[in-house]
Amino acid sequence: MAIPVILDTDIGTDVDDCLALALLLSSPEIDLQGVTCVYGDVDLRARMVLKLLKLAGRSDLPVFAGVSRPLLGQRPVYWAGHEGKGLLEPADESLRPRSEHAVDFLVRAIADRPGQIHLLAIGPLTNLALAFLREPRLPRLLAHLTVMGGAVRGPGRFNLPYCEHNVRSDPEAAQIVLSAGAPTTLIPLDVTTRVRIRPEAVARIRARGTPFHQAVAGQVELYPPFQQRGYTFLHDPLAAATILLPDLVRTETLHLDVETAGHMTAGMILARTPADDAPANAQVALEVDSSRFEEFLVDRLAR
Repeated sequence: MAIPVILDTDIGTDVDDCLALALLLSSPEIDLQGVTCVYGDVDLRARMVLKLLKLAGRSDLPVFAGVSRPLLGQRPVYWAGHEGKGLLEPADESLRPRSEHAVDFLVRAIADRPGQIHLLAIGPLTNLALAFLREPRLPRLLAHLTVMGGAVRGPGRFNLPYCEHNVRSDPEAAQIVLSAGAPTTLIPLDVTTRVRIRPEAVARIRARGTPFHQAVAGQVELYPPFQQRGYTFLHDPLAAATILLPDLVRTETLHLDVETAGHMTAGMILARTPADDAPANAQVALEVDSSRFEEFLVDRLAR
């Protein structure tokens, strides 16, 4: 039986959201229930999703715009300025998300199917935090929550930044979500910076020849870091892939907190061994089978 999944995304800045959506759409094991957009220009993000769904022949899937700013409104929204380029055209202005707010959809969809929905969060966690605050039972009604975010900075990973974008963009929301009691897996930079997509893989996706595959390949090629380095990291697709293949990563059961007040560390994930006063609240990925995942992703997207 296919896994019912809701995707919460800030598609548009890093191309990894686009690749995660493409992986979900390319996986018959996934029954995508809807897509919610968060952070910044959520209407533009929704148009990007709708355009990709249209190209994939999946215009039936509902898309919802959510919260545009962090919970406290005290941090500027990061906006690179290339969002939608190479994908959206003037005619796509007519693409509109559903009128229902993303937070309302999350509450309704999860409550309607208790114990069934797998929620995949690959952007700042503002939509989820508000949904969890509105309906405190919601975290325990999820089948599972997978979050791409944070940097645990485990052994040998001191090269990573203190804070990762999704958590840093709304630390208060992240703390609410990670402490809410949902069965959670965190996919942090510790593992996502070990997996990459390179030009030869993009060429395989483009060679599939459909407008959808050409659009996905084009988005990777236009992403500025890909142009500069010749590769980009696969943060969000790895998180999506662990729903299908959990053994791609080795996880450890930990207690997580989010720093919300530090000058240099606001948005930093703090991890410790669980204890009586700090119960386990997440499975955290610390190692990844990089070559297996990279092959799996390209095989799926190119077929």
